Parts: sequence; structure tokens; C-alpha cells
Amino acid sequence: MDDEVEERFVAKKDDDLKTRVWIESKTIWRIAFPSILSRVTSFGMVVVTQSFLGHIGEVELATYALIQSILVSATETLCGQAFGAGHHHMMGIYLQRSWIVDGITATILAPVFVFATPILRLLGQEEELAVAAGPISLWFIPMIYSFVVSMTISMFLQAQLKNLIVGWLSMAAFVVHVSLSWIFVNKFKWGVNGAMAAMNMSGWIMVVGQLVYVFGGWCPNTWRGFSKAAFFDLLPVVKLSISSGVMIW
Repeated sequence: MDDEVEERFVAKKDDDLKTRVWIESKTIWRIAFPSILSRVTSFGMVVVTQSFLGHIGEVELATYALIQSILVSATETLCGQAFGAGHHHMMGIYLQRSWIVDGITATILAPVFVFATPILRLLGQEEELAVAAGPISLWFIPMIYSFVVSMTISMFLQAQLKNLIVGWLSMAAFVVHVSLSWIFVNKFKWGVNGAMAAMNMSGWIMVVGQLVYVFGGWCPNTWRGFSKAAFFDLLPVVKLSISSGVMIW
């Protein structure tokens, strides 16, 4: 597999300069464009939600921004998984191990969102924001678990140079998010609940798409089904997650 990747993406030494530049440029964009698309659309979903909440009220917007900042800081630690160890058949095991570790981490973080109001009061936030944060923060709990799956599968696919599928799924989720936000907030007048429901539904739609791709046989060399081996040797995954989280923090 490594030889095939090298043959596809690396220019040969006997090519002229123009050909080498063209091949290298295509290689960069083939890898970078889907990643850029994924990042832009993921950030765009947050911006769209903020825009709709901003039309609802200033308190709702400020509360969402406050809870969102907590979510980003907490869940960035879920990104530090390593999948590119040369044993490709083990990558599916690594993915399952990351689900276990990150799922436990998300469960530990969940009470922070359940008790957001008293926690924010203790931290000295204004009473109005602290009270408004309670209902909104509960919507972030299913979002955390969607991040557990989507972030780890994204890295699993990117390690196999399958960036394009990640980019297209992110784009599809973004389109769904914009559409649902407009319908729920503007048409149905569901307010904050509508905006957050749209955010969650679009996130889980992306998760479903990723799972269908992985389980559907498009990763035959790296996904060979669930295995009991995923429950062993979890410590290296924990160490990678902690070290990555410390660097990001």
C-alpha cells in the first residue's frame, strides 16, 4: 500500500520541472482541499447557529458563545489519536480503542453541561447568562458524543488519504444544517431549541454517513469488524490523548 501511495503522489526524478511542479501541486490540493472544506464547513455550522441565535436575542447569543467555548476546550482533547502505524489491519482496532477512551471522556464531561448553571454561578458569571446557559448546555451533550465518532473517523479516513469523503460529508452536513436552521428557527419559530436541534441533527447525519462508509466495505484493509482486542492496551491511547490535549490547551 505504501508503494502504491508513493507511486500515485510522488513525482519521478526524471520528470521535467514543469511536470514535477504540476504533480506536486495536484498532490497538495488533493490532500489539502478536502481538509480545508471540512474545516470551513465545520466552522460554518457554528457561525450559522450563532447567526440564528443572534436574531433571537443577545442573551441567547452570549450564552451559546459561552457554552461553545467550554465545549471546544473540552473536546479538542478528543482529537489526539494516532492511526498511521504501518500495520493497516490494526487501524480499525485503534479506531475502536479511541471510541472507548473518548466515549468515557465524553461521559465524564457530561455533568459539566448538566450542571452548567451552578458551575457558571460559582465562576462568577452574570445570573442572567448562568440561568440561560442551563437549557442550552443540555443540547451539547449529544453533540459531544457525535464529536467522539466524527472526529475519530475523520482521522481514521485521513490517515488512509481518504480526505475527499470527509470533505464531501462535511459539506453535506453544512447544507443540511443551514436548511434545518432556517426551517426550525424562521418557519417553525422554535427559537434556541430549533437552532440547537439543527446543529445536532446535522452533526449526527455526518456521523451516519461516516459509519456507512466505514462499515459498508470501502475500507477493507483497515476495518475488519469489531474486535475484543480494542478493550486491551488502552493506556497508549490515553497517553496520546492527554499529551495532545495539553499541547492544544
